[in-house]
Amino acid sequence: MSNRGRIGLIVGLIVAAFVIAGVLLFLLIPRGAAPDPAASRTPIPTESPMATSTPSPTASPSSTEEPAEPPVQTEAPPAVDPSVETFRGQVSGWLGDAGRGLELLAGLSGQDAASVALTLEEDAQRLSDVQAPSSIAAPWRDGVGSYAQSLADLRSAIDRGADTAAARSTAQSALQNVRAIVGL
Repeated sequence: MSNRGRIGLIVGLIVAAFVIAGVLLFLLIPRGAAPDPAASRTPIPTESPMATSTPSPTASPSSTEEPAEPPVQTEAPPAVDPSVETFRGQVSGWLGDAGRGLELLAGLSGQDAASVALTLEEDAQRLSDVQAPSSIAAPWRDGVGSYAQSLADLRSAIDRGADTAAARSTAQSALQNVRAIVGL
């Protein structure tokens, strides 16, 4: 290979490196995005138990100062209380799957049963995370808590290799109670 070919190869590789770097910068640098509110927070001064020898400066109003920016809201707005019908629509899928899962457990054992029980427990957690209407919030919370506990007992029986009929029956009863709370 001649010197001219080597120089061309080196120049070509350098140009390719610059093109790749340019493309990466273009893709990775945010453009027009809102600034991160956490990064722009100003520290809040705190009282120190130690005395300082220099007085701290105080702000005096001046006509040349620009008005401060309004604070950025970092909290989520308050959640709206859903209607019972809307709530029923949100949870009906999980409640229907729970009934089918408990029926399915009757024919399973070992790892298969443990897997289904784990899925039911995860769905029970999702049920407890959904905001219930205030009109049924307390019975919903208690009912889902009871259902989740019965699922934990059922999973414990599965893990021990014990008979699960009684634990499954208790879970089905707790599930029916939860379904009744939302009118299903």
